[in-house]
Amino acid sequence: MKVIIIGSGIAGLTAGAYLARGGHEVFVYEHFSEIGGVTATIKQDGYSWDIGPLLLEGLAPHEKLGKMLIELGIYDKLELIKEDRGQSFPDFQVWRPEEYKGPYWRREYFKELFPKESEGLDRYYEFYDRMMAIAYLGNQLPFVKGFEALIIKLKLLFKFLKVKKFKDWSAAQITDFFFKDQKLKAVYLGILADMVVKPSEFFGLGVPFFNIETAFDKRIPIKFKGGKFPVYHYIKNGCGELVKVLADIITENGGGIHTNSTIQKIIIEDNKATGVQLENGKKIEADLVLASGGMFNTFYNLVGKEHLSEDFIKNIEGITLMESVFMVHLGIDFDPSRFQRAALCYYYLTYDIEGAIREMREGIYHEGADGFLIYIPTMHSPEMAPPGKQAVTIYTVGPHKLKEGTWDDKKEEFADKLIMEAERIIPGLYEGSETKKIMTPDDFKSRINVLRHSFGGTAPVLGQTNPLHKTPIRDLWYIGAYSESGGGVMGAALGARNVAKMILEKK
Repeated sequence: MKVIIIGSGIAGLTAGAYLARGGHEVFVYEHFSEIGGVTATIKQDGYSWDIGPLLLEGLAPHEKLGKMLIELGIYDKLELIKEDRGQSFPDFQVWRPEEYKGPYWRREYFKELFPKESEGLDRYYEFYDRMMAIAYLGNQLPFVKGFEALIIKLKLLFKFLKVKKFKDWSAAQITDFFFKDQKLKAVYLGILADMVVKPSEFFGLGVPFFNIETAFDKRIPIKFKGGKFPVYHYIKNGCGELVKVLADIITENGGGIHTNSTIQKIIIEDNKATGVQLENGKKIEADLVLASGGMFNTFYNLVGKEHLSEDFIKNIEGITLMESVFMVHLGIDFDPSRFQRAALCYYYLTYDIEGAIREMREGIYHEGADGFLIYIPTMHSPEMAPPGKQAVTIYTVGPHKLKEGTWDDKKEEFADKLIMEAERIIPGLYEGSETKKIMTPDDFKSRINVLRHSFGGTAPVLGQTNPLHKTPIRDLWYIGAYSESGGGVMGAALGARNVAKMILEKK
């Protein structure tokens, strides 16, 4: 079949790779001048920076993304670097100790900081161990069939029964159940700020999945009694390397990838997608269309409300989206590693995660005062800067639209303020910068061609139902961070893989 894919982000390229490899004629149309969406690695003046995913979960051979790369035959084409990250709060920091202290060293460290929370920490880590066993089985399930799949489902059911009472709890309820101290709660809830989702609305069973201990100490053994832990990796020379190997599968199997090619309309006849129309008016027929863009652009502009039910429209208009991100990429002339021990550290400057997110959704930007992260990719990939130089990214979440003013008018002011916040960690950033690239929510909006930018797609909110992969229009599939798969490299890629598998099995 002839398949048209709209968008060359991780979802579009993954689906395209599977379908091209499976014998279909695949054509990817990308609005921007470069492929990769937010999984791309950008370049300027000899420096390189990632603009989306940084330290990735899921790339180990026992995990979903790793298994997909093995299926596609490209796992050995990427050089992976196993690593961990740091956390910093106003009153304490969390870095792996120089001497290895076991898989639960953070638990013991927090007992020293919060002695009244010792019992709660023990109970939390019993819960954590059960969720890790569930995570391991969940990683295996999409890749097995028949009797093997049945056995895994039964094991999952048995393990889920032990945590079933928490299934409808929010993250706030989970942390309230185990802990009393707001500062300790913030340790386990802080990452939710990265997704701009309130602890009161995030699903509680997800808390351990976003606080996996291997993320904070790469020396923790992968194997445990219930299976294998998730592992965190960087991709040598940036996530753009993943984009390249997926794109190569498409082109090597006779497919085509067209940049600077904006789709204006999905052609629909008798409730069936029959092709697309480009911005220049050219119409291209296809047997299947896979769309991977934002919900509103895809369904309102490309499909058209006249083809959608009132219930469908009502659902997508009620979906909570993540907010956006403000990034400052720097090329510097000195070594920052003496000020930050690892390539990546999250700096949380508030313990009120709920309040910070509420303000952001109201269009109030914190200007870095609530927190940010610093990422130094040249600590693991020196090639991402000229010899003797370093690449640095400082970024923080922000509202997609400001309550007062515009991102374009304020970007230089906001960039200076964010750099000065980061200077408290790494002195000399401002004076030592040889090049600077600012990316605002509007820049991301333009790059990935969406009506409303959301860094990561839909927010993981309790009770929310994202648009299904199988749309109300025959032969039109919806993939990517706004679809039922949700966001993140692993989630979006797995959803795209599942759609491709459904198509291939029907062939």
